[in-house]
Amino acid sequence: MIDPIADMLTRIRNAVTAKGTRVDMPSSRIKADIARILQDEGYIQGFKVLDETPGAPKGVTPVKTLRLFLKYGPHGEKLITGVQRISRPGRRVYFGRDDVPDVLAGLGTSILTTSRGVMTGRAAVKAGVGGEVLCNIW
Repeated sequence: MIDPIADMLTRIRNAVTAKGTRVDMPSSRIKADIARILQDEGYIQGFKVLDETPGAPKGVTPVKTLRLFLKYGPHGEKLITGVQRISRPGRRVYFGRDDVPDVLAGLGTSILTTSRGVMTGRAAVKAGVGGEVLCNIW
């Protein structure tokens, strides 16, 4: 897989479009950090890192799986209406601490990877750090 973060975002987008309750994907530390931010910002109910792939046959090397539990509004409306991958392996996008843009005039969230870890754009501005913008979500 060339871009695992784009794969994660596509799985989330497809699951929300299909009104799914959960979505599974291969796990990594950065994906778990993104899931933590999505939970903190109220886009998902929660997440779990499973030690083994569900339904994998015995004898296969266990692969950790990240399971996200999606969240919807009181009348079934989507809380995640858009996901956009910004920085890709072929085109990295960085912003300084003073240049971190707002997403939909503050209604969305940008997720950055900084020298202090993965955080939202608002938290990066507050901490006075810039970094690579992974994605925007609204």
